[in-house]
Amino acid sequence: MTELKLSLANLSAISKKMSVPTYTRSSLKQGIMHFGVGNFHRAHLAVYLDDLFNKGLDHDWALVGAGVMQSDEAMRQRLAAQDYLTTVVEQDNDLSTAHITGPLIDFVSPNDKPAMMAKLCDPEIRIVSLTITEGGYFIDPATGNFNPQHHAIARDGAHPHDPSTVFGFIVAGLAARRATGIQAFTVMSCDNVPHNGVVTKNAVVGLARLSNPALADWINAHVAFPNAMVDRITPATGDRERKICAEVFGVEDTWPIFCEEFKQWVVEDNFPSGRPAWEKVGAQFVKDVTPWEYMKIRILNGGHAVIAYIGGLMDVEFAHEAMETPLIRNFLKKITDDEIRPTVLPVPGTDLKDYQTLIERRFANPKIADTIRRLCLDGSNRQPKFIVPPIADRLKAGKSINGLALASALWCRYCFGTTDSGKVIEPNDPNWDSLQAKAKLAKTNPQIWLDMSEIYGDVGTAPEMQKVFADWLNAIWKNGAEATVKGYLAS
Repeated sequence: MTELKLSLANLSAISKKMSVPTYTRSSLKQGIMHFGVGNFHRAHLAVYLDDLFNKGLDHDWALVGAGVMQSDEAMRQRLAAQDYLTTVVEQDNDLSTAHITGPLIDFVSPNDKPAMMAKLCDPEIRIVSLTITEGGYFIDPATGNFNPQHHAIARDGAHPHDPSTVFGFIVAGLAARRATGIQAFTVMSCDNVPHNGVVTKNAVVGLARLSNPALADWINAHVAFPNAMVDRITPATGDRERKICAEVFGVEDTWPIFCEEFKQWVVEDNFPSGRPAWEKVGAQFVKDVTPWEYMKIRILNGGHAVIAYIGGLMDVEFAHEAMETPLIRNFLKKITDDEIRPTVLPVPGTDLKDYQTLIERRFANPKIADTIRRLCLDGSNRQPKFIVPPIADRLKAGKSINGLALASALWCRYCFGTTDSGKVIEPNDPNWDSLQAKAKLAKTNPQIWLDMSEIYGDVGTAPEMQKVFADWLNAIWKNGAEATVKGYLAS
């Protein structure tokens, strides 16, 4: 198959291979500024906008990309070279389809602060959205609250007119709009963070309060931060994905997006400055997103954490291969049945057992090729959000935490840095050096791991957690991870 370089000039020719935008890109007008133009954003929010634009609706809500890291500049350069177009390859278990999306019309370089501020002050920008990963919100895991003492936040608090963080730019933009009488934009998080709107508000208001308490009060009173549940499994892009895009679909895209066919977005309808009609393309607007949030974060994200570390320790490469391993699949089912699903609130219109079955099917999708290493990444930020909260709920209710404590012990063993076979695990967490040092000490003193209050909080001091965790970690070191999980399942 002849490859065509992805570009506006080649869209007509590409349309013979796959669907392309039916809207005229030059007719789009900016409406949303998005920080963190990564894979998930381009598989989720950008796809919802593309679907809406293809219906001929809301063409004044196009995206402008932004970022504060040099990795954002690298992404900007790649996307600019292909006119900000993206190939999205949707892969169900039995079918793969590809299409071109084009809702992104501009991308501000992180090296151009004046341009960033100009966009934030533009009245056409009515929503500022963000996907900056679970660890990007400056949360103190021990308390769950915003940490104003973080060096990057303290720096922006001391220099409010020269921001360096996403929240610094948001505060500066809101300050400028307040000073000039321009209506505040809505701030919309699209990250897998519990109550992500509340967390984002705490960060923005908390940072503003460091330099301008009156501005903080104004933001608290006038700026909307809707909570949202976002969901679509989107693995990292590598040479494999670029090759498939070129050889199977005939398009040369330097950063194509591969994702599952399934997507879900449940949002609190709180947009004083207006919003696109996303409900016309499948988004669900509700008054309180909490039930959906608990369901997704605990069953899906918690489930990923359950299969990740036993998979990593058994040298499994892909998530679907983990699900093809009866030991790991049964491990996930037992923990979810016994300890995770019982902590999830009832969800309107949803049977939680059916949802769990859907999640198992999605994990088993061989087309996605989601790596176990990606699922193991950044446990120090993910464990406090996905695993520790259900443990806390179970302890409070006087219920067993046997499986969840084992899942946590497997994370500790993984951070030691070798698999059961002795293969070296390369650093896979922003705090890897610290985690590895503690994991080595925990081999003989498991409590050292639980003493990480920034991860476990009060859970680490609970006698039941201390006992069960220590028993499992000792068993893992004595018998190996695989044999220990077999013992758990047999019990």
